[in-house]
Amino acid sequence: MVPLPFHPLQDFCFCPHCGSKRFLDNDERSRRCADCGFTYYANASAATVAVIINARGEMLVARRAKEPAKGTLDLPGGFIDPGETAEEGMRREVLEETGADCIVHELLFTLPNTYPFSGHVVHTCDLFFRVEIAEDAVLRAADDAAELFWLPLSEVRPELFGLKSISEGVAYILNVTQKSQKTQKKSRDA
Repeated sequence: MVPLPFHPLQDFCFCPHCGSKRFLDNDERSRRCADCGFTYYANASAATVAVIINARGEMLVARRAKEPAKGTLDLPGGFIDPGETAEEGMRREVLEETGADCIVHELLFTLPNTYPFSGHVVHTCDLFFRVEIAEDAVLRAADDAAELFWLPLSEVRPELFGLKSISEGVAYILNVTQKSQKTQKKSRDA
């Protein structure tokens, strides 16, 4: 675990159980009330990210409609709601942002992230899934997506993705894809 540069509950000054002002740092990710004993831990929120690559080798990319990183590139996804599985959250987010139903195939990898929201930093664990939508799906940008488009993998630039974990994830996907293509080429040439 990487040490945090600041306490994740630094903005919370009152005990959520009894309202006491003596809601103090307990350890690196929790606060404890000196009056009632209530302890609150700041755990990472789970979020999903859809990696959708079509048969033409294009990645479905969104342009962010809202802050943080408004106007930068993104992949469809978002926070998992209470009571949802990660796969259910992934399907809901893809439907909300693209208007398309999808099939969630597999969890590819996870990355930690921070997400500024309402003046507070939310720690997340972003789950990257390989997702498929129908080739003839009619896409409609909505919710957090201002625009959707297919981008050839050769034109995808991780630095254009505004959220740190998405940028890192896209770089990882491109690296794995390039290695896979080189291996396939060697097999064909052999």
